[in-house]
Amino acid sequence: MLVTNIIVVPTPKTIRTRALLQETATRLFAEQGYDATTVDQIARTAGVSHMTFFRHFATKDAVILDDGFDPTIAAAVAATPSTLPPATRVCTGLRAALARIELPDQELVRQRVRIASQHPALRIGMYANTEATREALVAVLVEDGGEEFAARVAAAAVLAALTVALQEWCQSDDELPMSTCLNAALAVVEGAGS
Repeated sequence: MLVTNIIVVPTPKTIRTRALLQETATRLFAEQGYDATTVDQIARTAGVSHMTFFRHFATKDAVILDDGFDPTIAAAVAATPSTLPPATRVCTGLRAALARIELPDQELVRQRVRIASQHPALRIGMYANTEATREALVAVLVEDGGEEFAARVAAAAVLAALTVALQEWCQSDDELPMSTCLNAALAVVEGAGS
């Protein structure tokens, strides 16, 4: 397999099209169910071609599951001092990444997580995405000289806390900002490490 280090920076049009497809898909999934919604329906409703959909998302699952945040999160963790404990590095990096990442509308995020949580194949996809994020974090921590076991435990603990916080936030109808819940989860992990 060919592996490159080429990073493609998305154009504003690409960002807008991806957002439109995700918003449209989320609305259709909420209205008629994930299984009853086709890629053709999503594309047609969004006003783009079937091929345009697949230029932006490899699968129907991806339109709900993809967020593209891993490179930003990994870079933010890499920018933390390597002298910090692994869990502190991950928490600090995640806070920095959350401050930089332009999150979609909170209600859209809430709907996407609810839809993914209710569908077995999408739950598996969420788990796979979390594993990919964990591996990216472990790679950063180990690359800086961290011990692999400690890096794996730290990354897994932080991501588990974030997953619980996100799921709790999505199940509530509270107007509390998502970032507040995520930061509270990070504080719990940091407190447990003291």
